[in-house]
Amino acid sequence: MHYYQFNVADYRKDTTYLTPLEHYIYRTLIDWYYLDEQPIPKETQLVLRRLGLGSDGLPLLQNVLSDFFIEDEEGYKHERIEEELAKYRLKAETARVNGIKGGRPKKPKKTQPVKNSNPEKTGSKANHKPITNNHNTTHKPKLERPEDVEVQVWDDFLNHRKRLRADVTKTALNGIIREAKKAKLPLNDVLTEIVSRGWRGFKAEWLSEQKQTKNPFAGGI
Repeated sequence: MHYYQFNVADYRKDTTYLTPLEHYIYRTLIDWYYLDEQPIPKETQLVLRRLGLGSDGLPLLQNVLSDFFIEDEEGYKHERIEEELAKYRLKAETARVNGIKGGRPKKPKKTQPVKNSNPEKTGSKANHKPITNNHNTTHKPKLERPEDVEVQVWDDFLNHRKRLRADVTKTALNGIIREAKKAKLPLNDVLTEIVSRGWRGFKAEWLSEQKQTKNPFAGGI
């Protein structure tokens, strides 16, 4: 796939905290994903070589993969790109089938509209105002609260992300859950700390030097 739409506003909103090198890594991975039409390989050395980075770039690569991709048996997947590729493949398959049949199916002839003797009555039911962004009825599905997170903590977390202009996507939440498991901390506690400290996300490695058993967050980051 050699062409895709790129929404600068959405990208900037979700990546304001990235360093210039992390921006390069993320944008290059996106291009790579669309060109190959498959997930990013798990072999990090191969990925670093293709990015033109040495082993010192591994931590930055891992940060980007953790924040924006989901790992499974096929590699690192990106939800948005997978959706776009599915649409692209469906469109290509439809075009292929129509080509076998001799081209696109002909559109049915338009029938003449029946004139109404009272146009004012018919016109009163029509809405001639153009549809704007505010009238868009398409809504993103609401992300459900994890069972191990308190209602108040979840609401505070959602409001916190809203203040940062960062949507709580399934990818972002899965990344936090994964890091919480690495740190062996309850998700409820991690979300509480994210809100109280004004963090955008959470990394288990932030706690690598803090091994106090009573309060793993003591001492600050």
